[in-house]
Amino acid sequence: MASLQNTPLLTLTLTVDFRGMTTIGETPAGLRRIAPVTGGTFTGDRLSGTVIGGADWVINRADGVMVIDVRLTLKTDDGALVYLTYQGRFLAEPEVMARFAKGAVLDPSEYSLAVVARFESGDARYRWLNDAIVVATGEQTASGPVYSLFTIG
Repeated sequence: MASLQNTPLLTLTLTVDFRGMTTIGETPAGLRRIAPVTGGTFTGDRLSGTVIGGADWVINRADGVMVIDVRLTLKTDDGALVYLTYQGRFLAEPEVMARFAKGAVLDPSEYSLAVVARFESGDARYRWLNDAIVVATGEQTASGPVYSLFTIG
């Protein structure tokens, strides 16, 4: 069986306005909240730049899993605009999730944060991103998550 080939793409550091979160409330899917992403940076061998903005449409399910649905606008250092969307989950034991909900910064060994990402760009220099298969792992910080993104295949 062949091993899964992966190549580091970039590191994405987000600034999230946790105090500015909008709570939609309990829905059939779970507790729905929207967290504004107010900025950030991304750095990699093939593209780097800043996060213009976006949001995370979060659902906290009854089983304790936090489902992540993020949409961002990126601007590369050379002026191209890129759309990034990713979905995934944040898993932790109930007592860890309770601390997280109160704003605690957790040790990375206490949780698992993993996502699948998709890029879109109309800029000829970055059209290769449109076909990239991308996965990421993340770590929580006080100001927002930091992700390591990898292309697969």
